[in-house]
Parts: sequence; C-alpha cells; structure tokens
Amino acid sequence: MSAGTDTGTGAIQGEGTSAGRYTPAPGAAPLPRMIAAQTVFETKMLLRNGEQLLLTVIIPSLLLVLFSTVDIIDTGSGASVDFLTPGVLALAVMSTAFTGQAIATGFERRYGVLKRLGASPLPRWALMTAKTLSVLVTEVLQIVLLTVIAFALGWSPEGSPLAVLLLLVLGTAAFSGLGLLMAGTLKAEATLAAANLVFVLLLVGGGVIVPLDKFPDAAQTLLGLLPISALSDGLREVLQHGAGMPWADLGVLTAWAALGLGAAARLFRWE
Repeated sequence: MSAGTDTGTGAIQGEGTSAGRYTPAPGAAPLPRMIAAQTVFETKMLLRNGEQLLLTVIIPSLLLVLFSTVDIIDTGSGASVDFLTPGVLALAVMSTAFTGQAIATGFERRYGVLKRLGASPLPRWALMTAKTLSVLVTEVLQIVLLTVIAFALGWSPEGSPLAVLLLLVLGTAAFSGLGLLMAGTLKAEATLAAANLVFVLLLVGGGVIVPLDKFPDAAQTLLGLLPISALSDGLREVLQHGAGMPWADLGVLTAWAALGLGAAARLFRWE
C-alpha cells in the first residue's frame, strides 16, 4: 500500500513538474512580433472597409481615367496621362496615409479601441509604426492598380525607380504623421470633417490635377511647400521629365515627416 501510494505521489509530482516546465512564462511578446501582428490587423481593417476603398482606390482611378481621356484641363505639352499619373499616385498616397488613416484612427479613439490598446504592452510609437506599415502595404496595391490603368491609357514613364521609391516612402511618412496627429488630438467628428476638407483642398491646390503654374506667383511659392505638392512635383519631375534625384522635394517631405511623426508621438492621446 505504501509503495503504491509513493508511486502515485511520484507520478503526480512528475506531471506537475512536466506541466510547469512546458508552461510559457507570462509576459509581452517581443516588440517586432507585436508590431507585425498589429500591422496585419490594421491592413485587414483597411481592406475590409468599403468607404476606405472608395477613397483610396476608386476615386484616384476614376480621376486618372476621366482627365486622361477627356480634355478638361490644360496639362501642357505631351500626353495628359504623363502629367496626371504622378499626381494621381501622390493623391493615392495622401488618401490612404492621411485621409483614410485619420478618419479610421479618430473613430477608433471614440469607440475605445485605442484605450484598450493603450493598456496593452504595445508602445504608442509602435502602434504608429504598425499603422504606417499597413498604409505602405495598401499603397503597394494602389500603385499596382493605378500603374496598370496608366499603361492602358498610354503612359510612358521615365526616370529612376529609386527616386520614385524614396518619394513615395517619405510622402507616406509625412502624411501618416499628419493623419495620426489629427486623429490623436481632435474629436472623431472634427477629424472626419477636417480630413475630407483637406483632401478636397489639396486635390485642387496641390498640383495633382491642376498644374501649379496656373496659380498666381505668390500662391505658387506657398503651395509648393505643401507635402502633396512636393510629392506630386517630385514624381512628375522623375517620371515625366526623367530628372535625377529631386532633392528639394525630398527635403520638403522629410521636414513634414519629421514634424508630423514627432508631433504625433508627443501629442497623440489614446482616448
């Protein structure tokens, strides 16, 4: 009886030791894994939102097709599609990184989603990084679609792919920082109204569809300092005119990216 009892006790102790040995220690996942998981989640949310797809995919595509096939605006010498495609690519970046992200994040604050994330081990800057990475993934899909449409319309791009990549990445960082700053400091309704208003104003006055030289000289100087103007002008210089690295436009975008992301990291509120 004693031996059986000892054997049973030993078995139980062995099972307890085994269970303890294979139970993972509690704690947060490694930071890169948290950022990757949040990036996947943010990307799925963007792609499942019908209103976001209208803003980020359908509107830029329609604008490209409409203004390339109908002679409405004087885009200067050369094919209209060669002038319009860089501007529409810049618009696609702005619509995803700024307008769409600002609205979505603003309502996440309102509904308490960010408050719950704030209680998790995910740092504030890591959340912003994940949101920016998800924007980049969405933009890849946008750019592929718009490029296919532009080629179908007769687009003949020139220039360095590296310069284009740098412009798109810095433009994304600049608009993402500004969108997160707006979403993290304003109420959701105010963010919705302001983001849409800014989208329309920059669409008209940012060199996307209407060339900046159509505006008065004084206005051209100010409009040229906007991130959408720097992005569209830089892409146009490279893709339409075959220019080298557009350092001035890259400098403007770098300044906006540092300003926007820095302010967002400092002022962003979880609730």
